[in-house]
Amino acid sequence: MQTASNPAPPAAASRPHAYPFWAPRFWHGMGFATWFRLLARNRFAVSPSLTPMALSITGAANLNSFAGVFDRLLFGHIARATKLATPPLFVLGHWRSGTTLLHELLILDPRHTYPNTYECFAPLHCSWTEWFVPPLLQWLMPSTRPMDMMEAGWDRPQEDEFALLNMGIPSPYLAWAFPNHGPVADEYLDLVSLSDAERERWKQALRLFVQRIATKRNRRIVLKSPTHTARVKTLLEVFPNARFVHIVRDPLALFPSTMRLWNTLSQVQGLQTIDEGLPWVERQVLDTFTRMYARFEQDRRLIPPGRLAELRFEELAADPVAQIENVYDQLGLGDFQRARPAIADYAAAHSNYRPSRYSLSPDTMERVRRHWAPYFERYGYGHVTADATP
Repeated sequence: MQTASNPAPPAAASRPHAYPFWAPRFWHGMGFATWFRLLARNRFAVSPSLTPMALSITGAANLNSFAGVFDRLLFGHIARATKLATPPLFVLGHWRSGTTLLHELLILDPRHTYPNTYECFAPLHCSWTEWFVPPLLQWLMPSTRPMDMMEAGWDRPQEDEFALLNMGIPSPYLAWAFPNHGPVADEYLDLVSLSDAERERWKQALRLFVQRIATKRNRRIVLKSPTHTARVKTLLEVFPNARFVHIVRDPLALFPSTMRLWNTLSQVQGLQTIDEGLPWVERQVLDTFTRMYARFEQDRRLIPPGRLAELRFEELAADPVAQIENVYDQLGLGDFQRARPAIADYAAAHSNYRPSRYSLSPDTMERVRRHWAPYFERYGYGHVTADATP
């Protein structure tokens, strides 16, 4: 079991994470125009030691653009004409709140499907390259994620935020590419301050990506991106009949775990070496959480009755079968008995898993409590005073 003291001080952020240099980064799935804009906005400030990675992304970006032309010609009209058999189900919740576990459990139902890692990595051409590229590149993909050692692979579920990013839609995740430059595209967290044209472009990109998945697997698509927690209003504009399941977790566990996430991904995905830490990360984590939940609490009232289920990570981890059955009942997802055996098997296979344990200093705990006070109170964590223990 891992024990962390104060979350990732600047010095810790400078230590490179053990992640294979040959493994694909998110940016390898971009088209050339998107990749060039990213470089130009950051004044081509790639660290010399990471120039080979940047060159490999440039080569991949050219291939992506070329393959994307064929994808649009061969499958674009099919995707745009595809009607979803069932409205999507969105998993909502802050990073490290248990959204991955919840997603993994929900997609065990054979009536559900999801965007996999390859589809999110290569959204420009996955319609025709998925049958042969992932087997060829399987050796490049690490078997576990760098931030929490959960299973990874081309066929594993992935956040659709990465698909939108590689389709040319800005995202706060772009901060990981040039981490020494600090946060970027914060306006794309909740989409509120975008122009009408920018919001429409975002909506069209999400709709098209979901339709692309449906051309291959037209079942209920379960989508998970923590950023969607701040986008409920826009999601309902795209998918008026969508359903939502929202998960919460002890904020004193969320904070250090999210700090670790942002620092780790800045290390393994970044095109810059981090010599003096990332002093912006703590402020970004605190402020992003505040903005996310201010918007979610405002927009949740737009969700029709029977379309939103909520649960706590602590209860989900303790009894996955009962908690997912409750979600099915709240959302009317159909006969749970068809999903029960797979979910029970998953729970048994992972029964020995224990999340990381974090201990926070009194000053850090006070900052988190002050910034995130409404969440503590609304979701019943106001009584937590000891070390943050998942």
